[in-house]
Amino acid sequence: MNRKPLILISLLLAAFVINLDTTIVNVALPTLVGQLHASNSQLQWIVDAFNLVFAASVLGVGSLSDRFGRKGMLLAGLSVFGLASLAGGVMDSAGALIAARSVMGVGAAMVFPSTLSLLTNVFTERGERARAIGLWGATTGAAIALGPIVGGWLLEVSDWRSIFFAMAPIAAIAGVLAARYVPTSRDPHAPRTDRAGFALSTAVIALLVYTIIEAPDHGWGSTRTIGSFAATAVLAAAFAAWERRTDQPMLDLSLFGNPRFTAASASVAISFFALSGFIFLVTQYFQFVKGYGPLSTGVRLLPVASFVAISSILGAKLAVRIGAKLVVASGLFLMAAFYLWVTTAAAGTGYETIAAQMVVLGTGMGLTSAPATEAMMGVVPKAKAGVGSAVNDATRLLGGTLGVSVIGSVYASLYASRLTAALPAGVPSAVTRTAHASVGAALTVASGQGHAGHPALAAGIHDAATSAFFRGFSTANLVAAGVATGGAVMALALLPSHPSARPEDEADELRGFGSPAPAPATN
Repeated sequence: MNRKPLILISLLLAAFVINLDTTIVNVALPTLVGQLHASNSQLQWIVDAFNLVFAASVLGVGSLSDRFGRKGMLLAGLSVFGLASLAGGVMDSAGALIAARSVMGVGAAMVFPSTLSLLTNVFTERGERARAIGLWGATTGAAIALGPIVGGWLLEVSDWRSIFFAMAPIAAIAGVLAARYVPTSRDPHAPRTDRAGFALSTAVIALLVYTIIEAPDHGWGSTRTIGSFAATAVLAAAFAAWERRTDQPMLDLSLFGNPRFTAASASVAISFFALSGFIFLVTQYFQFVKGYGPLSTGVRLLPVASFVAISSILGAKLAVRIGAKLVVASGLFLMAAFYLWVTTAAAGTGYETIAAQMVVLGTGMGLTSAPATEAMMGVVPKAKAGVGSAVNDATRLLGGTLGVSVIGSVYASLYASRLTAALPAGVPSAVTRTAHASVGAALTVASGQGHAGHPALAAGIHDAATSAFFRGFSTANLVAAGVATGGAVMALALLPSHPSARPEDEADELRGFGSPAPAPATN
């Protein structure tokens, strides 16, 4: 019996639940204000605690999975994630929920790199590996886009706790399937645990992600932000120095000397930078400017989810046929074209136009992420697949976090400056302060002024807020277009057209690291 389809289903389901959780909570944030009396800062950390711990832990945990076993790490991670999700659903304070989200991040870091490393160890021939990674990319990309839809539906049929309770049974099913069908996999010649490397890598990524998250609030040029980036650079230098000096490093830094690995990693980061920034902006556009509800907003993101899934599979196949260089570069150019097109959006733009724009984005995302991941993992020896997939995951998380922070910061600063100049004379200072908080607050204030019998003032505030929103929206999208264009040029310059077969795979096989087609084992 060929168990590879069942192995694939098991690993895709595990990847799906982790990525679904990265966006499913967002739509519940307004509800948490009323239910848990969460502050704005607490709302931010309910989302960011998961991402911060996930990103900080993933590289170190990926290296441990190579040493102690990827299947065992996967099963342990699903258990941690599922139990922490159940705990989150019974919490009665924002602080306790943030703690539960942090533990969920640990579980996610144990699960996600294991799914990709196990895939690359089971599907070893390049064509089948590309197909498997294409499906993996389709699943992860679609899960991120489906999060708001699933979350919005759960909020309509139940309450915010159902969002957390729903994750646990999915994790349990994935665990049962993985325990039954996924073979064991580890590096039989793994070195001793690099404790210093583990600690330094965790500190570097944690401080970097924390700085990026906090920079929009404290200012990108503030002493605190610059000092944090400087401290991150010092820690990164210490990590690199240690990894070069130690006989048994956690991360082989020579991988980054391979243009294929470096360019593919950067392409993944850039694609998630652009996608996450867009989701941050378009949810505000749909909910505040268009007036759509949470579920309606999520459903309107389906074109992105659908075409990420379709084009991830197509992109992985094309990469085998015509090479990753052209496919990845084409995907990034498509993403740049999307961002240039979406700068023309206005309050009156029809959904049909926006949907067509999102088809371009989803197609570009799928053509970039899955082929770049396949190119990246093709460089990494199978015995080191855990740390290789962890690098891939870290670049995704860093790219997404940076996208929300940078694009959100550009948008917020231009919104505030334009609003100050556009508000009509005579607006009370309290109203002005509220309007500067967000476009949603400004439009709510405008509606209140209209109901209070001040239609002219209401119209002035509404027009000023809308104008300020689109000024920030357009400029932020231009930034994303520039980043995507730069990534496309980089891919054309650095990615090989048709990489040769990995010589290190042959060496691994001779040393007993793996076999050309590992037979699934029953445990």
